[in-house]
Amino acid sequence: MPIKILFTIAAFMLMMVSNAVTAQTQEDLRQQVEDTERAFAKTMADRDHDAFVSFLSEEAVFFSGPNATSGKQQVAELWKPLYEGPDAPFSWQPEQVVVLDSGKLALSTGPVNSPDGKLMGTFTSIWRQEAPGTWRIVFDKGNEACKALNTE
Repeated sequence: MPIKILFTIAAFMLMMVSNAVTAQTQEDLRQQVEDTERAFAKTMADRDHDAFVSFLSEEAVFFSGPNATSGKQQVAELWKPLYEGPDAPFSWQPEQVVVLDSGKLALSTGPVNSPDGKLMGTFTSIWRQEAPGTWRIVFDKGNEACKALNTE
């Protein structure tokens, strides 16, 4: 067999193996973000504001209605009252998680529920991988539930 054909076959096989590894890695990253979002949500149920703060990027931006709050400390202060008292005012969980092919950013979105389980809104969060296996939230925006979806 000519050497060019051998190199072509070898390159093709390497590309196939590389694509399989990338697909596995993408699923691993997606699962990391989903697990991180669930742990982030658990901070509310556990009433653990310090744990909540540990998930925030230094550059975090959280939207509350038309206003944006920027910076880890400012977001921490904004959310502190939500962690006071024995009962969580709401809960959330990821329903969909997507990671960029680069593995650097991810989006998670899902429902926000009242303490009695009623849908009260949705959230969308953007996560950034700041170190291998360490995802921190950089953007977060909640929206009220559509009245059509929020019927009794």
